[in-house]
Amino acid sequence: MIRPFNKRKHEFGQLQGMLKAKAPLIWVFTGDSITQGAKHTNGFRSYQEVFSERIRWELSRVRDFVINTGVSGNTTANVLPDFDWRVAQFKPAVVSLMIGTNDCASDRRVAPDDFRKNLQLLVTKIRELKAIPLLQTPNIIRIQDAPERATLPDYIKIIQTVAEEQNVILIDQWEYWTAMAAQHDIRSTWLKDPLHPNGTGHLEMARLIFKELEIFDPASFTCSANIHENIK
Repeated sequence: MIRPFNKRKHEFGQLQGMLKAKAPLIWVFTGDSITQGAKHTNGFRSYQEVFSERIRWELSRVRDFVINTGVSGNTTANVLPDFDWRVAQFKPAVVSLMIGTNDCASDRRVAPDDFRKNLQLLVTKIRELKAIPLLQTPNIIRIQDAPERATLPDYIKIIQTVAEEQNVILIDQWEYWTAMAAQHDIRSTWLKDPLHPNGTGHLEMARLIFKELEIFDPASFTCSANIHENIK
């Protein structure tokens, strides 16, 4: 389900050209615990680890580096002052940012206007590195079990709006999970707890990235639905 507006973006075409070229790329994934992939995967790979397998092995881009600097509990207010350490020092070609699940939490709330400004500034700082920004919305949550994050849908809309206004490639995990939740009980099968994806959820997140970046191949191991058979 490639978002049509992604293809209209100059950076989407630029990224496609970079993927076809031989020059190695550095990919940085940053965000909160969902990106860090700690604890809730139960030993299975997080989405950026699956991404690394697709890029470095299946696509034979063995000199590409995929770096994960996600930190559990973080908000945009944590990422910004730590940007040089978490992103800039690696001189990345592409930077993925998935954030918002903690920004909306009542115990560490980043106000919506501040969240918008933080996102815009992070996009600017990524582009100042001559890197391509990718914004990702986080997965859906079980809001009834996490009422302190009841405003998360409002923050999702901000991410979607910033992506459109700033012409940023958007991987809309929230939209995809919402569509799937209308057909299947993914809140039980894709989530470890009210907030965090389990191994299956991370695989699905990686698969959506592959589709959006047009590197999806149903014949490959990382893209094949058959890999879900051993995930309970």
